[in-house]
Amino acid sequence: MPGLTTMLVAVLPWASSPVPPMKLCSGKRTASAMPLAAKKRSASSANHQGRGRALTAATATAPASCHDDDQRPRLQTLELLRFLEEDGWVEDQMLSLLTPVDEAWQPADLLPTFAVAAEEQRAQVAELQARAAGVPDELLVCLVGNMITEEGLPTYMTMGNRIGPAEGVTDATGRDGHGWARWLRGWTAEENRHGDLLNRYLYLCGRVDMRQVERTVHHLLRRGMSMTEPSCPYHASIYGAFQERATFVSHAHTARRAALHGDACLAKLCGVIAGDEKRHEVAYTRVVARSFEADPDGVVRALAAVMRAKVTMPGERMTDGRDDSLFDHFSAVAQRAGVYTAADYGDMVEHFVRTWRVAGLQGLSGEGRRAQDYVCGLPRKIRRMEELAHDRAAQKEAQSVSISWVFDRPVRLH
Repeated sequence: MPGLTTMLVAVLPWASSPVPPMKLCSGKRTASAMPLAAKKRSASSANHQGRGRALTAATATAPASCHDDDQRPRLQTLELLRFLEEDGWVEDQMLSLLTPVDEAWQPADLLPTFAVAAEEQRAQVAELQARAAGVPDELLVCLVGNMITEEGLPTYMTMGNRIGPAEGVTDATGRDGHGWARWLRGWTAEENRHGDLLNRYLYLCGRVDMRQVERTVHHLLRRGMSMTEPSCPYHASIYGAFQERATFVSHAHTARRAALHGDACLAKLCGVIAGDEKRHEVAYTRVVARSFEADPDGVVRALAAVMRAKVTMPGERMTDGRDDSLFDHFSAVAQRAGVYTAADYGDMVEHFVRTWRVAGLQGLSGEGRRAQDYVCGLPRKIRRMEELAHDRAAQKEAQSVSISWVFDRPVRLH
């Protein structure tokens, strides 16, 4: 699910500036930044090393960053993506993270089956509903919001194909054979199961108004997504890394809270989804780490630009046709329930600053150093602002709002 990072805008109003949501020079350093990276290349891949060094040198001396008006830097970053495909890097470091279809879980594996006798079917559904009865409304609202965001996948796949147009980078025909196109389709296929799984659970549990949930999905797909086109591929990769990690955190927290409330089935569902999101996070993290190797100045400037940009979460335009502030309400409930919080965002920024070793970058331009200082100072700033927001919230009177997803029952916002 690309998208929980900008829930923070609803929690911390100032966060509309630094919060993203959008998709190192030595080998030793890279290994640290990419903990799941494959072993050294085979002899055939080694033949490309000279070309790789030449590309790195050319990119590192680029006269401007991706977000300048000049199109040359953009073309250079596209050349880097093409090189990673031709060199076999995408195959080794990204496609290897996708699960073969024959080994992948499917929603039918995790929910009551109808391939058994009718009596056993009823027993399985009854057990699921009995466990779901203990799940509080606030957690159901978080689950529904997550599911609706997952169901926006057609929009996200379209967005993922906007890096180009560039041969060897986008999926021009819908069946291109190069690595980036296969990654986009493989990622989409894995993500598609997430919405299906949560949708079926919500239908079977009987705790939510499925017509209102389905109307919200319908509205979201019709209304689309407000997202400025990334000015360079670095932005898209950075965005992807943050969003996949945010989604991993959200589903993992939901799994833990479901278990605490006695719903082992829901905990397992959210757990397997979190596992997928973690693999996807690793893939985008690797792309950014490899980009830092080739163009540290350009990437740190792109990272700062993404963090400063006012960005739009994929689900921000959700509505049930009645509540135009539905996304804000969902975000506030998630913050209060501990499913995804401002503190989680601060931890996430710190994680990527450490993983990509941003503080240790050398040889940066003046603008690059300023971007480095800005990014490295963000975790502390976010935590301080979260503390202030928490103090302000504690002084407010309790407020609830009726949510159509749970049959208009009131759910507390703060």
